[in-house]
Amino acid sequence: MAGWFEIDKSTNDKFKFVLKAGNGEIILSSQMYEAKSGAQNGIESVQVNSQQEAQFAKEISTNDKPYFNLVAANHQIIGTSQMYSSTSARDNGIRSVMENGNSDDIRDLTLS
Repeated sequence: MAGWFEIDKSTNDKFKFVLKAGNGEIILSSQMYEAKSGAQNGIESVQVNSQQEAQFAKEISTNDKPYFNLVAANHQIIGTSQMYSSTSARDNGIRSVMENGNSDDIRDLTLS
C-alpha cells in the first residue's frame, strides 16, 4: 500500500501535515502553519523535494539520536523525521520518504 499525507488542525488552531507510510506509520512531520494553505504548500514541496536525495539533511540530536530534515532548495526545513535508534534506521526512513513522498493521496482531517 502506498503512503499518504494527512492535514490536521492542532488545539491552538494551527495546521500541520504528516506523511505516513503504507503501514500507517508517520515518517515525516511538518511545522505548524497559520493557514491550511501553508500546509498544502508544504505538501507540494515534499512531493517535489523528497525525490532528491540531496534534499535530506542527516542530523544527530543532542541526545545522540539520528534523525533527518527534508529541506527545500532555499534550505528551509519542510519536514522532520522521528528520532531513530541507529543511522541505518534513519537511512531506511529517508528511503521510505523518497518512496512515499510523491503521493497525491492527501487526506484532510480538518473536514471531519
